[in-house]
Amino acid sequence: MIDMVGIGPFVVMPLVISMMGSHLFLWAWIFGAVIAFADGMIWSELGTRFPLAGGSYNFLKEAYGPKWGRLMSFLFVWQTCLQAPLVVASGAIGFSQYFSYLVPLSGAERKIVSGTVVLLITFLLYRNIKTIGKMAVFLWAGVIITILWIIVSGFTHKQVDYSCLPNGHGQSMFSISFALLLGQASVKTIYSYLGYYNVCHLGGEIRNPDRNIPRSIFISIFCIAVLYLLMNISIVSVLPWQEAMKSNFIVSTFMEKLYGIRAARIATVLVLWIAFASLFAVVLGYSRVPYAAAADGHFFPAFAKLHSTKGFPYVSLLFLGATGFIFSLLFKLADVISAILAMRIVVQFIAQSVGVVLLRKNPPANPSYFKMWLYPLPVILSIWIWLFVFYSTGKFALLGAALTLVGVLVYFATKNLWVSTRGTTETQ
Repeated sequence: MIDMVGIGPFVVMPLVISMMGSHLFLWAWIFGAVIAFADGMIWSELGTRFPLAGGSYNFLKEAYGPKWGRLMSFLFVWQTCLQAPLVVASGAIGFSQYFSYLVPLSGAERKIVSGTVVLLITFLLYRNIKTIGKMAVFLWAGVIITILWIIVSGFTHKQVDYSCLPNGHGQSMFSISFALLLGQASVKTIYSYLGYYNVCHLGGEIRNPDRNIPRSIFISIFCIAVLYLLMNISIVSVLPWQEAMKSNFIVSTFMEKLYGIRAARIATVLVLWIAFASLFAVVLGYSRVPYAAAADGHFFPAFAKLHSTKGFPYVSLLFLGATGFIFSLLFKLADVISAILAMRIVVQFIAQSVGVVLLRKNPPANPSYFKMWLYPLPVILSIWIWLFVFYSTGKFALLGAALTLVGVLVYFATKNLWVSTRGTTETQ
């Protein structure tokens, strides 16, 4: 849950409202939840069938067989090495954006703040998983307190009547124009839901994965969806949506209008707490992916190294922290969000949906794994929605396709190197 919430909803809420351009913006958040539920079934089935470190890396390798599985798993690691640092950078950039409400910052000073956050997260994660688990629970307490404060404040100080239904003034939810707006806005809301699958990246470290992985995914999606919808309604019940879409610090502006500047500053500190907690979970999960690939002989051997006493993949963690630090200094938040989705949809989300169908043809060694409900409807729904969202990313869809093509070329150009490396690793 702390991975899902993060800084996302607090920085994309004004973007979603401005993209929709009407009070119907709440449907973009509902659509994002529908996508998460459909895709969550796919992740639950794959995560319980292959509860290993690395998540999608293992899913794609197993689903597409010895020949194409190597290519697909390589492409996943390839795009992860690019988009995972972007995810880290997006959280750090959002952190610096809200921090500037407390202390006015220049552009360069914001970059310093975002880079420092990435370095601090990396330092805190440089320890074993049991200690990290205790820290995550502590951080989550601050997340839930903040969101509940926002929700209760809005509903108890309602100043504006809000409805997410068409008002009859030429608005229709069944038009092409509404569908296009919904697609563009949903690119941002989906970003705020991403993370429900993070438990799959830690599959090898999860107790009773057949039970706990699906529970983690579905409980997280349901709870976060309810919190997001209530939080949106709460805020636009105080700030008219026409005003809310212009705010760079929508939670701070909301609290300042209700309680004054002091309360707004406290709320801002709590939002920063949430951003920090989310980055903590993101870096933890993604640091296991290059490690899993390297341990399998499909990536640079150095990434397979574990800390001599604490048993975590420290090289992979340091690489992610370093590249996330660099990206946080280079990019803007809105572009980062679209680029993240564009790079992931084809290789990861759509390919995994197809992979479930392929795997259903072969009985697994673990017959107690989770089987999605209403199969194959969630698979069909997921593929069509992801294609729609991919199209909605606009120019970034071309970027995602180009990076995938480059990854294919790199794979075939270095294929013999990976095979050689794997043989050496297995011998050692």
